[in-house]
Amino acid sequence: MATLKLICAVLGLVAVIYLLIKKRETKTVLIGVGLVLCAICLTPLDALAQFTKSMTSANLIKAICASMGFAYVMKVTKCDQHLVTLLTKPMKNIGFLLVPMTFVITYLVNIAIPSAAGCSAAVGATMIPLLMASGVRPAMAGAAVFAGTFGGVLSPGSAHNAFVANMAKVSIPDVIKVQFPNAMAAFIVVLVVLSVTAILFKDYQKGQDFSQKLGDAATAEPTKVNVLFALMPLVPLIILVIGGTDLHKISFLTWTKMGVAEAMLLGAILAVFVTWTSPEKITKEFFKGMGSAYAEVIGIIIAAGVFVAGLKACGAIDAITDVLKHSEQFVRLGGTFIPYLMAVVTGSGDAATMAFNGAITVNAQDLGFEQTKLGMAAAIAGALGRSSSPIAGAAIVCAGLAMVSPIEIAKRTAPAMAIAVAVIAFFML
Repeated sequence: MATLKLICAVLGLVAVIYLLIKKRETKTVLIGVGLVLCAICLTPLDALAQFTKSMTSANLIKAICASMGFAYVMKVTKCDQHLVTLLTKPMKNIGFLLVPMTFVITYLVNIAIPSAAGCSAAVGATMIPLLMASGVRPAMAGAAVFAGTFGGVLSPGSAHNAFVANMAKVSIPDVIKVQFPNAMAAFIVVLVVLSVTAILFKDYQKGQDFSQKLGDAATAEPTKVNVLFALMPLVPLIILVIGGTDLHKISFLTWTKMGVAEAMLLGAILAVFVTWTSPEKITKEFFKGMGSAYAEVIGIIIAAGVFVAGLKACGAIDAITDVLKHSEQFVRLGGTFIPYLMAVVTGSGDAATMAFNGAITVNAQDLGFEQTKLGMAAAIAGALGRSSSPIAGAAIVCAGLAMVSPIEIAKRTAPAMAIAVAVIAFFML
């Protein structure tokens, strides 16, 4: 009977991968397969219990929903566009260096705007036409932006950071400190390999203007920068950085010791006065963002929990844990390459990473790893996989702006991301 249950678990996992590749709705797939597995094992209530348990995880809801609410406020006030324009304004005449610098800018902006697709739209609208007009081929122009969209792994608003922090019972700044070495190692690898890729593909042609086919989009006037507007997306980040270090002990900075939700809410309130936007509009957008976060981000966490409940009912989690206990190398490879490969084929690192962390990372101490270290390695591996996938939302946004195939963009980002994952798996974890 136990063997039959394990076979069902394997078939369930295959079904999830197949359906996600077919672009079926992620939450429906995870919940559906999880319910079926629990029903086969005659424990359907386990799936329902896990669903309701995940619905009310206070720390996750506060951090993720408030962060998305703040992101919506930054979008409606166009503060995100002012930040991008401020960062990119000095970059018009640096030639080939535009490629690595665009990656750096996108990476930094993604920390403030953790949505990969949202960040791609904000940065790409300015940078892709600039790159193309400066002699960078369209595919590399899109790739330079797309490659930087894993910077969100260092964002306090990242769902994965909140998820691991809640699991390990530590603060979000604590898990970001754990992630920082991984993020910096991946940053350096991608920066170097992307630049080499641009040279090998001969994607920079001095004196060429590849922007002509963009028409009016390439000649649109950039946003006139308001420095105060541009600083608004950074306000919660600055507060949390100060509050998470010894700087908060300085008498006039003691107020910075606060949670992610409070920092995001404070940033939104400050935006009312700086941008002089209607408080009603700000409030409406903030709650709209919170609702979107619960539906889209918390929803995936809930759905992944139901799927994991199905695997537990089949005994798959215990079986995998027993195998991994006898081989640290399997844990390293499983915690990085599984989320990475799943993200490549599905275009989203969320489902695979949430499922892995919910199933395996909770048992990290039994496997000889810290929960934060294993959980954050899986999170960045999923983000790197998404940044290699031609069907990721961010890839499609960049391809649309550059008017090329997403496959051409992914061909240029994939080598750098694969090497970065290998470095994390074999040297950082």
